[in-house]
Amino acid sequence: MRKRQVVLRRTEQASAASSFTVVRYGECQKNHAAGVGGYAVDGCREFMASNGEEGTTAALTCAACGCHRNFHRREVETVCECSSPSSNGA
Repeated sequence: MRKRQVVLRRTEQASAASSFTVVRYGECQKNHAAGVGGYAVDGCREFMASNGEEGTTAALTCAACGCHRNFHRREVETVCECSSPSSNGA
């Protein structure tokens, strides 16, 4: 299965630099023993989207553990594609 990466937004600045935010969902943090007063997680290491069309509820379900995507740890990374300042040659 493939890793899930979502580009949330892309911003263009006047200086021709652009950046975008990449969100990745890591290990599952759902407590399966909450009903009995304990703490136990299932060990799912990374969110893998089920076979479903993007934007449907099936795409928000993890294929490995069956949990909703919100139970997985969210990792946000901002990537900047900045242009280097021009050298003056002096």
